[in-house]
Amino acid sequence: MDIAFALYPGMTLLDMTGPHEVLAHVPGVDCHYIAARTGPLACDTGFQVTATAAFADVPRPDVIVVPGSGEFARVLEDETELVDWLAAAHPSATWTTSVCTGSTLLAKAGILTGRAATTHWGARDLLGELGAEVSTDRVVVDGDVITAAGVSAGIDMGLTLAARLWGEETARAIQLFIEYAPEPPFTPVGAEDAGPEMVEALDRILSGA
Repeated sequence: MDIAFALYPGMTLLDMTGPHEVLAHVPGVDCHYIAARTGPLACDTGFQVTATAAFADVPRPDVIVVPGSGEFARVLEDETELVDWLAAAHPSATWTTSVCTGSTLLAKAGILTGRAATTHWGARDLLGELGAEVSTDRVVVDGDVITAAGVSAGIDMGLTLAARLWGEETARAIQLFIEYAPEPPFTPVGAEDAGPEMVEALDRILSGA
């Protein structure tokens, strides 16, 4: 089984490595790390990853995984080669998936038109403008497309995908293997519960103010 992880400058590392850790250990899986061109590229935190193949080298993967980015507005404008590859590769893929704002790239490729999909809470309006039926769920399955909400939801997406590829027993075994049993130090807060003060504090932290 060929799983293509689409890489691009400014992507969010955990969006890729979360589902990768879930999927890559299963026998028979071949992971491909593809981008517009091979070589190193910097994530949105500066961490570097390496693309080992170009989009043209992997035209028909079985599974597509598209990470998001904290720079998603710029990425939508810049990553035209990725969008074109998604539009071409999706029809033959068994599953097309995204994490966080990666769903906006799927939407720009025309894959989410009229489909239910989720994304990071900060990109919901944009996702709707691009033609998707926006959901606030953590993971959304619509036909042969699976989308996940922000960053850490990529692990949930990977397990959801694993259950559909190999059955629930295998997915549960993978969950045990990666010891995925979240106990966050603070009460989980969604965008609907955060309140304007927390959102403003987040903006200040991210802007360095």
